[in-house]
Amino acid sequence: MSKEEIKSLDIQDIMKLLPHRYPFLLVDRVTEIVPNEKIVAYKNLTFNEPFFQGHFPDFPVMPGVLICEAMAQAGGVLFHYSQKTDSDSLFMFAGLDKVRFRRPVRPGDRLDLVVGDVRVRRTILKMKAQALVDGELACEAEMTAALVNKKDI
Repeated sequence: MSKEEIKSLDIQDIMKLLPHRYPFLLVDRVTEIVPNEKIVAYKNLTFNEPFFQGHFPDFPVMPGVLICEAMAQAGGVLFHYSQKTDSDSLFMFAGLDKVRFRRPVRPGDRLDLVVGDVRVRRTILKMKAQALVDGELACEAEMTAALVNKKDI
């Protein structure tokens, strides 16, 4: 695939690339992709998200692990779009490093996801990811993921 920038992907396009479904599909729209380089996406958060009911009832906050999952899913879209993977492939976490949470993510927020500084070696992807709310950094991490064949698991 060329380095040509893709303008956007809607939820139907995203669901063709990721195996996740409600309540674990955490990317609503992709606004920019530069294959093998960068993706910009977002997740709109409403009070009706199932995790807000118990985390925490009096002060709902998106769990940090789900913020990391949202960043990884955006990275998965980038990887699948860049590498032309097949339907027998899964993109799975292999590591998280230098994870830092900077602010809470709350109902009504739009969680902007930016994944870049991508390095690919065969089926291993290393990337840097950020999650932002209103331009303010909420989370950052260095992530490693692996492309695996479902038959090999």
